[in-house]
Amino acid sequence: MREQVLLVGVDDGTTDGDFERSMEELKSLAKACFMEPVGIITQKMESINKGLYVGTGKVREIKETAGLLEAEVIIFDDALSPSQLKNLQKELNKPVLDRTTLILDIFERRARTREAKLQVESAKLKYMLPRLVGMHEALTRQGGTSGSMSSRGAGEKKLELDKRRIERRIGELSRELEEVSKERRVQRKKRVDARIPLVALVGYTNAGKSTILNAMIDAYAEDNEKNEKKVLEKDMLFATLDTTVRRICTGNNRDFLLSDTVGFIHKLPHGLVKAFHSTLEEVENADLLLHVVDCSDPCFREHMQTTHQTLSELNVGDKPVITVYNKADKCSEPIPFPQSSGKEKIYISAKEKKSIAFLTSIILDRIYADYVWEEFMIPYDKGSVLSYFMDHAHVDSLEHEEKGARIKVKCHKADRDKYREYLDEKD
Repeated sequence: MREQVLLVGVDDGTTDGDFERSMEELKSLAKACFMEPVGIITQKMESINKGLYVGTGKVREIKETAGLLEAEVIIFDDALSPSQLKNLQKELNKPVLDRTTLILDIFERRARTREAKLQVESAKLKYMLPRLVGMHEALTRQGGTSGSMSSRGAGEKKLELDKRRIERRIGELSRELEEVSKERRVQRKKRVDARIPLVALVGYTNAGKSTILNAMIDAYAEDNEKNEKKVLEKDMLFATLDTTVRRICTGNNRDFLLSDTVGFIHKLPHGLVKAFHSTLEEVENADLLLHVVDCSDPCFREHMQTTHQTLSELNVGDKPVITVYNKADKCSEPIPFPQSSGKEKIYISAKEKKSIAFLTSIILDRIYADYVWEEFMIPYDKGSVLSYFMDHAHVDSLEHEEKGARIKVKCHKADRDKYREYLDEKD
């Protein structure tokens, strides 16, 4: 049976029409945690109450409504400060959660890889640490107030022990994450050395990033690899949490890596962005970003703004970006697709093969823009150079002549400059 919850939010006038959307999203987040929202209470205020988040009169209304609706938990639509959490739990006498805790809970449920699990646990403990007093409010507190642990009451002793335990665990997690990060850097260096372009899917949660990745795998992977390469694809918030990188083999050495990253959301806690920084390094190191937008969602412009803000936090706001307006087939007003609007915008439906083929061609044009057609004459005793071009370039023709192998390729400018001595200067 689902836990019944009461949702609470304050409209302080700073969100410019985003308040209703934020409350709807809070409802979706609760459902993603397998909770059942039984009521919503809102209050319009000029500023958030520093002690109680809502006004004192509203606290009484929340308590009465929770009792009438038999709500077991009360969830607030913002990150509560430690003092707010402590005061609210004391006044309401019921478990209190905030938006950040809810998102952390979803992340904890969805994490699959070791790295994601470590990141979520670390973020959760760091968020919990300053709020332990509120969580321990029900414990007894007795005894003296000197600095000695032995003179403290049971509640204080447990609080101190929990703090120490959490701080120790955070230290362990930091060390483990650094090891995982080192492994990721080694893998990334191998990809850079192989000169395989990296394309990262970014965007609001549930915009269709995983659907695009799976459609690319369907279109270009071998039949026996498709199932194991695909990621979870579901119509829900944060269906995919782990960053996944897949090699898309389009043929003739025009491969690229496609990375599916965790989705962004309105009021995504800064601590979470920071916690997932090593995972989101795939975005930092990408040659091209695909900003996936659900253009059938009435709030898609606000979602785009949230994504832009998060990318700015990651210091990748200047990366080359193609905005992919997905779900064009579901828009209330029909939009022809697949089609492009200039070089920076395209309209697709990720469920259709034509759209995926169209998107792939756009990607290849962009990531291979620094590639040039050249002709090389490679002596037979330089077989390693010939092998390099066969593995890393788009080969148009290969002829074996008396002096060596004549090869016409589309290669990266850096490779052209590196092997300039073998250029066949006919003129």
